[in-house]
Amino acid sequence: MSTVLETPARAVGPTHPPRPWAAVFALARFEARELRMTVSFAAITVLYVAWIVWQVMERQGDYPILQDVDRGTQAMPILMALSVMLGVNRAVLRSRRCDTDRHFGVLAVEPWRRTVAHVLSVVPAVLFTAVCVTVQFTCAALKPGAAGHGSPAELAVGPLTVLLAGAVGVLLARLVPSVTAVPLFLVVLLFGQVFVAAPSDSDWSTWLGPVVTESTAGPFPSDLLGRPAAWHALYLVGLVLLMALLAVLVSGGRTGVVKAAVGGALALTLVGAVGQSGGTPAATTAARERMSTTPEKFRSCLQHGRSSYCAFPEWTGRTADWAAVVDRVQNLAGGRAGGERLTVEQRIDARYGLDSDAALAPSTEPGHVTIGTGWGGNRVPEFAAVVASVLVAGDEKAGSELCDARLVTVMWLALGGESDPMSALRDVRIDDNVSGSSLVLSPTEPFVMSAEQTRIVAELLQRPRYSVAGKVKAKWTELTSPRTSIARVAQLLGVPVSTASDAADSDSADSDGDSCER
Repeated sequence: MSTVLETPARAVGPTHPPRPWAAVFALARFEARELRMTVSFAAITVLYVAWIVWQVMERQGDYPILQDVDRGTQAMPILMALSVMLGVNRAVLRSRRCDTDRHFGVLAVEPWRRTVAHVLSVVPAVLFTAVCVTVQFTCAALKPGAAGHGSPAELAVGPLTVLLAGAVGVLLARLVPSVTAVPLFLVVLLFGQVFVAAPSDSDWSTWLGPVVTESTAGPFPSDLLGRPAAWHALYLVGLVLLMALLAVLVSGGRTGVVKAAVGGALALTLVGAVGQSGGTPAATTAARERMSTTPEKFRSCLQHGRSSYCAFPEWTGRTADWAAVVDRVQNLAGGRAGGERLTVEQRIDARYGLDSDAALAPSTEPGHVTIGTGWGGNRVPEFAAVVASVLVAGDEKAGSELCDARLVTVMWLALGGESDPMSALRDVRIDDNVSGSSLVLSPTEPFVMSAEQTRIVAELLQRPRYSVAGKVKAKWTELTSPRTSIARVAQLLGVPVSTASDAADSDSADSDGDSCER
């Protein structure tokens, strides 16, 4: 009789303790790569980069206001957020579509850990958005004409919006396992934004959305914006954590730590929501009032050549650009105007909020010229026009009321030194044409150009500058006299006289000479 002795089999190879979090990060890397390969994400990425390049190369953006640029970085991330939300939602539902859910039961990675991996897969898209935002703002800040200060909290909104969209996409997939959940959610969100929040016109409901651009009528000093940007960033951080933790909780991660974290995220969201719902701070309202009514207390003055330039602290770097325009206009003027000492003063009216477009009253002080906070593009010939009106009429108030032949001299002084005078004439007129009567824009009140004045100015601007400049300087006294007729001005400057000039002179003679029809 023999006895068979059986020995237990020994494990082959080394044994490793389970590493579920390593599997989570591996899955997150895989899903992030899959997300980047989707058509929508690739298209949005190309569009985003092309848009930034266009923004950097655009000439109209040579004089950016950084407190406006930081809000401008929040628009394109919305498209990125929509792409991420759809992509992540479909990734979470992939196992359901492919009928592989039942196989996950043999894996060491629990459903709630897979949920964490899907949330983490959004991080590369968030980092890409952050890089784009940083590049866009940095390129604007490095431009020589940049003014103002950006807000880190405003710059964080774009990346946080993308992260929030990813967390919401994961949560919707866990709550409603259907690809129609995200489109329906977006429709409901749009409906609430248009038909619920918008008619109420209340600050607290407006700030519940991820992006609040709040466009302004004109650039404001950063201290006067009064936007609760830091509170809003805190609100978005709390909302991201809340959505992500709720997705983990729904997926089975009902541990005490997760439940406590959900409570903390909810508290953080509420703190941010309450903090951003206070409206414009009283201190900001008072500062807007003071800076609008007593701007001289906030400005600092610099001397360029024979004139003084008084600007708010964030705009002192632009005084050299203003001085170049003033010198160009004065070099074309004759008599005492060519050497007159001017005082250029920056003014705003912020008393009625960011979106108000209150007109600045023209100054009655001789030799004082108003300039706003915008610059570049149309703002340059508009400023030149008001400088020329002060040189001809003596002060802004009198210059804005010009309706006689002196306006021909004003407009030639303003535009004659431009590299493209006819384009400048088109830009400075409200209807963008170079014929007929129209309003001429300025930092204060607009001028009124008649059709005949426009005809004479347009013909002068098409001639060589030197041929007109000599006549203007030689006949300066007569050209700037209120008694000189339009027909006489045309003769002095060598422009053919038309019947319209005689008709205009007859109308001027019939009027009292003290006012113009507007």
